[in-house]
Amino acid sequence: GDADASCEELGDVLMNVLMIAQIAAEAGRFGSEDVARTIADKLIRRHPHVFGDVQARDSEQVLRNWERIKQTERDEAESSEPAGLLDGLPADLPALLLAFRLGEKAGRVGFDWPDPSGPRAKLDEELRELDDALAQSDAKAIEAELGDLLFSVANLARHHGVNPEMALRDTAIRFRRRFAHVERTLGSRLRSAPLEEKEQAWSEAKERENRAADS
Repeated sequence: GDADASCEELGDVLMNVLMIAQIAAEAGRFGSEDVARTIADKLIRRHPHVFGDVQARDSEQVLRNWERIKQTERDEAESSEPAGLLDGLPADLPALLLAFRLGEKAGRVGFDWPDPSGPRAKLDEELRELDDALAQSDAKAIEAELGDLLFSVANLARHHGVNPEMALRDTAIRFRRRFAHVERTLGSRLRSAPLEEKEQAWSEAKERENRAADS
């Protein structure tokens, strides 16, 4: 039902938050407790009519207070260089998620394709450019074109309401599960078995998943 779907989507969002916090913690920057503390402090600071002594006559007054507090925060955070629209995104986000969010933010000011056919055509363009780089055996160009291709995939996913980070993670999980079946099937012959046998075991795992999904 809708409740189950919403629960699953919220779980996906929470997993992204925890994953990013863990990456930051391992880099010595901040952890999940810091994230929770920061949002709690922000909520308290921006709701003085709830947590403080400020009186708000109506919802309009609440919104005016909110905007005033946000502006004060921005003024205090300003440096000598004005912040760009994309500067607030952490550079250490998972790469596909970073690409997704960059496209999302740029799209909010109209720097985007009007419909999904745009990023789909861009994907074909990037594939052609990758083919050219591969034909020339240019390692730097291949790396750059693969990056452009992945960025285009993230944009196409965004236009279809798909989180590319979660989509790739789901695929990686399926790969691991199917490969485990290949390992169990071939056992000690995993390394020496011909590719045809490995592909057959892989197909068996895929068919089993499809049957389970249909039941």
